[in-house]
Amino acid sequence: MSVCVDQLDATRDAPIPTWFGIGGGADTLVRANSVEDVQRSLELDPDLRVLGDGANLLVDDEGVGGVVLSLQTDAFRAIDWDRGHARILAGSGVSLPKLIGASATRGLGGIQGLAGIPATVGGAAVMNAGGSFGEIGNTIAAVHAIDRAGREHVFDRSQIEFGYRKSGLSHLIITGVEFQLTPGDPEDLKAERLRAMAYKQQTQPLADKSAGCCFKNPTLTEPIDGIGDEDARISAGLLLDRAGCKGTSVGGATVSEAHANFIVTTKDARARDVIELMDASAARVLDTFGVTLEREVVVWTRSS
Repeated sequence: MSVCVDQLDATRDAPIPTWFGIGGGADTLVRANSVEDVQRSLELDPDLRVLGDGANLLVDDEGVGGVVLSLQTDAFRAIDWDRGHARILAGSGVSLPKLIGASATRGLGGIQGLAGIPATVGGAAVMNAGGSFGEIGNTIAAVHAIDRAGREHVFDRSQIEFGYRKSGLSHLIITGVEFQLTPGDPEDLKAERLRAMAYKQQTQPLADKSAGCCFKNPTLTEPIDGIGDEDARISAGLLLDRAGCKGTSVGGATVSEAHANFIVTTKDARARDVIELMDASAARVLDTFGVTLEREVVVWTRSS
């Protein structure tokens, strides 16, 4: 059966909201109101892109073709709190900060250290979002997903290859995530959540427009004096700082003075400014330390 875009909740030439506050839009943006909508969208475009909260995304100024799929609808924002033994099922469109707050209020812990990470549950699972206080993969018991052929799956934790900022799930459309949480005192959990938030506020430019850390923390292939030993995972921000990147700018994009792994933007910035500044910053680190940085920010272009 052929599928027409008019059968879906679709918008042509739609803006794509990101935390940078800049960039192009989607030729076609589909808001999925059911699993069937996801499957219909895949029939239209098996290579569709999935839009989460836009927190670690940059869209090139020319925008992107094909279908961009959003699961931030009521159909994918439900939370099943009654699965028993502190296990819950959250839809992929659920806001991670809201889930953390609601879990703490109910006396369910394990994810409170992720406070301050802006993401949907689905996006957080795909990138194994985390920070100084842990990773989301540590609490995931199962993932509900649809493959590019439109088939539904449930993957147990043992089938998922979680690692640093990766999960092996990026080829799938995540529809829900099951968490195995730990009962705890709501006041203690709230205090831990506030401590995690306070740490972020002290160390990161949260008031500015950015997409969080631009680069993943690399693992050294050889020792660097004053930086780290061979096989040590070290801070990309430290390398960028020592390479003299803080305060450097391209157009309306600037490497933050508060944290060198953040690029902040002004309202007149272009996505191309950020891309050029990321490339220039990575080149400085490579020239200074011989370390190749890998982007953590996802960049969408018409060609990739």
